[in-house]
Amino acid sequence: MSSTTTRPPLSSFWHDLPREGRWLISTVLVQSIGTGLVLPFLVVYLHEVRGISLETVGLLLAFQAGVGIVLVTPAGALIDRIGARFVYASALIALLVGDVLLAFATSLPQAVLALLFFGYGFGVVWPASSSLVGSLIPSDQRQRYFGINFTLLNLGIGIGGIVGGRFVDVTRPGTFEAIYLLDAASYLLPLAILLGPLRRAGGRVLHATHGATDDAGARVSYLTLLRDRRLRALLALGAVAAVVSYPQLNVGMPAYARAEGQVSTEGLGYAFAANTVVIVLLQLFVLQRIEGRRRTRVTVVMAATWAVAWSLLGATSLVPGTVTATILLCGVAGVFGLGETMLQPTSAAMVNDLAPDHLRGRYNALSSLMFSLAFAGGPVVASFLVGRGLGWVYIGFLVGGCVALAVIALLVERVVPDQVNGLRPVEPAPAVVPATVGEAISG
Repeated sequence: MSSTTTRPPLSSFWHDLPREGRWLISTVLVQSIGTGLVLPFLVVYLHEVRGISLETVGLLLAFQAGVGIVLVTPAGALIDRIGARFVYASALIALLVGDVLLAFATSLPQAVLALLFFGYGFGVVWPASSSLVGSLIPSDQRQRYFGINFTLLNLGIGIGGIVGGRFVDVTRPGTFEAIYLLDAASYLLPLAILLGPLRRAGGRVLHATHGATDDAGARVSYLTLLRDRRLRALLALGAVAAVVSYPQLNVGMPAYARAEGQVSTEGLGYAFAANTVVIVLLQLFVLQRIEGRRRTRVTVVMAATWAVAWSLLGATSLVPGTVTATILLCGVAGVFGLGETMLQPTSAAMVNDLAPDHLRGRYNALSSLMFSLAFAGGPVVASFLVGRGLGWVYIGFLVGGCVALAVIALLVERVVPDQVNGLRPVEPAPAVVPATVGEAISG
């Protein structure tokens, strides 16, 4: 008897999704279009439209990130106590309020208040939404769900960014007020679905002990969770991946490209567009190829892909100020985007497959914290090295980080269970029953 492992076609994704999952993913595109409308323009709006100095804007952004870092672990405990849906809804409300406040913020205190709401919303929305997905989507569908969710997210942000870029005008403050109000409106649909069709989903999960339910989940501390070496291994993997990924794409890549590669701002725009296009075009293809494979091995391939991307970034300094430098930068963002198509489906799925249902909020909060800390520290490393003319040290730091990521992934493979690592149980092939003589003749 032989054994086979089948990979369900991506065309079956919507059919296989539970009803709650369909409702949840149906809001992603609308919500992300709203995000794309405002995402590229916060610094421009605060500095050029509202007249806040760049130094103060930098402090405001650090304040927002700090609020998220401080609140993410309490939010994880809150998710486990009252349910992911309630916390997710509160994060969306905070983002909606922050948008409205910021649209009409004409003074520094008003901007601080708006970014306080943003800090809570952005700090909490990822662990809350990931926990909700983990509670609603079966384990064998989570990887595809997270991947397709990421595709829709990037598609929406790309559409919103294009529309926002063509619409806003620093000489007309009303255009910026409009996009922030539209972003606020984009949260109404997911809120309506959370409060309507999903009103009974994503509630608190009680922990069963010795055949009874108790309140143990509410009393588990983060220190207790960190005694699990499997969780520590996943957090180490996430931390290194975070350091060499988004903070460098958003801050390090533009800083290096401008200082060393002398790429124009228009070239930077082309590069970010290339990143979005690659993700939208290749995510489904990559999802089908990594289905049923070890997620740690996929991470090794991702690390190698990112090492190539950062090497291309270093190459821009060899041809500064040329069209070739711009093409290389587009290659950086595109190759990095290919790596992203491997990160998003696997990272969140591994955390949620390891997490017990009653502790899912805390597990996702710790995972989110790794990325939040990287977003706080990563830009500091990039600006320090690039600003001091140590560009090649910076490239070496990134490539070395990718090597470390691959090594850690192989170490994690020895620790986590196969199910967490993306391997499904092998299904035996149907046994062939010998036909009788009469059946053979009649056949």
